[in-house]
Amino acid sequence: MEFKTVGKSGLVVSELCLGTMTFGNTTPEADSINMIGQFLEDGGNFIDTADVYVGGTSEEIVGKAIKDKRQDVILATKVRMKVGDRPNDVGYSRKRVVDGIEASLRRLQTDYVDLYQLHVWDHLTPIEETLRTLDDLISSGKVRYIGCSNFLAWQVMKSLSISEQKGFAKFISIQPQYSLVNREMDREVMSLCLEEGIGVLPWGPLGSGFLTGKYEGLETPSFGRLSQGLQGESSWENKGLVRNFKIVNKVKEIASQIEKTPAQVALNWLLMKEGVTSPIFGARTLEQYRENIGAVGWKLSQEHFTELDKISALPSEYPNRFIEKFQRSL
Repeated sequence: MEFKTVGKSGLVVSELCLGTMTFGNTTPEADSINMIGQFLEDGGNFIDTADVYVGGTSEEIVGKAIKDKRQDVILATKVRMKVGDRPNDVGYSRKRVVDGIEASLRRLQTDYVDLYQLHVWDHLTPIEETLRTLDDLISSGKVRYIGCSNFLAWQVMKSLSISEQKGFAKFISIQPQYSLVNREMDREVMSLCLEEGIGVLPWGPLGSGFLTGKYEGLETPSFGRLSQGLQGESSWENKGLVRNFKIVNKVKEIASQIEKTPAQVALNWLLMKEGVTSPIFGARTLEQYRENIGAVGWKLSQEHFTELDKISALPSEYPNRFIEKFQRSL
């Protein structure tokens, strides 16, 4: 396992991050704890969770698993989503964020979180209020670094600008959906991260399981996560597209040539992608975990990387094509 620093910070994390969204749900507690232990044995040190995952159960399980290994773990969690029925149980108000970190620390059985992330933009609370609160949490020692997730480029830049003006701690990372079948952040967010030195921690690196290559045809599948009638990003309507099948067929072709699995190829492409710090992979079972961890310790050839990069690239769009035209003419 190799290691990278997150953004402009000195925080060092493993090249893969273990995601825990299924812990306490489709992954039983005992298996979850074993998986965390195996990840640490395999050289990983970066674990991601959120206060909303399985109603807080995910954080509780992570807390149990790392209680005696806290110094070996870079622990990340998130705040923002609705966690109760009271008016202030959602969003980024000072009350919600302070209550959120206290509840997370109790469930995680620790007195600090290494990386505290804003889960998605809140149009209600002024971002100045939230950033001041996060800065106070860093000053108190309850949080070491801060990041964001699912932000638009202007939202990231506005936050960085306010932090710069006010002398607040800045985001060191962003956690966006990013994979061979979800490259929307290439439009603006990735170039912003490269310019400003923001670490990229992709979630959904296997496209909700689509990039494992187990799905065939455009019909809604009767098995797997994409068969569960999920809405939004993990819906079959968003993944089972002709374009995406062209991508996954290329992944399968390369996997066969180099004797790797499609999941390992898809993850390895991300590991080689400029700007990416640590993809967050999840695993429902220990068998899936062992397959995914097999994405490290080797690299795709430049030819194979380029093939995947080309077939999955977004269509040429304005203003990027306009800007690129004049950059080439310099």
